[in-house]
Amino acid sequence: MSTRRGLLIILSSPSGAGKTTLSRQLLAWDPSLRFSVSATTRAPRPGEVDGKHYHFLSEDAFKREVAQDGMLEHAHVFGHFYGSPRKPVEEAIEDGRDVLFDIDWQGAQQIVNSALGPNTLSIFILPPSIAELRRRLESRGQDSAETIGKRMLKSWDEISHWGSYDFVLVNDDLDRTFEDLKTIVTATRLRRLQQPGLVNHVRKLQQEFEDLR
Repeated sequence: MSTRRGLLIILSSPSGAGKTTLSRQLLAWDPSLRFSVSATTRAPRPGEVDGKHYHFLSEDAFKREVAQDGMLEHAHVFGHFYGSPRKPVEEAIEDGRDVLFDIDWQGAQQIVNSALGPNTLSIFILPPSIAELRRRLESRGQDSAETIGKRMLKSWDEISHWGSYDFVLVNDDLDRTFEDLKTIVTATRLRRLQQPGLVNHVRKLQQEFEDLR
């Protein structure tokens, strides 16, 4: 086992608030971070690669994984199933590697309430305003007006769960928000719980102290 226990770093936000961009920046900042590749039943979008962007599964295959406790969390969003495969996450945590999740509040709560809950760091990203949130969604040029409307309607439900997260950042300036995010991750890695090797170190100090007597 590593001297440091890995973290499950959860980033959540309504669509357009910036969690995907911040996730990419965090992965570039620390190459040791591993991104949890979600499984989904939706069809691949242009340029998406199976196993890199998502694990694309049929609905039957996805439900089998859930029935066999193979998903750490899962949810039904916009007509499709999404979930985080359990095994690679558990292996990474035991090996001292942090795993980054870009998931919604439902998935976040499932992870926080799981056996790995004590090792989670949950962060919610808020937009500076609803008008800016819509502007960001429209500027992507990826979704139809109908889809953007659905995302906007869902955004308040997502925002209403901000209080269940460890940290909340208002993304009104991307560079400043990213600096705050790095500070949070760096500090949380030093939590006593994440450093199981401290027990043996303190015992060693105790023995050295006894030897001086």
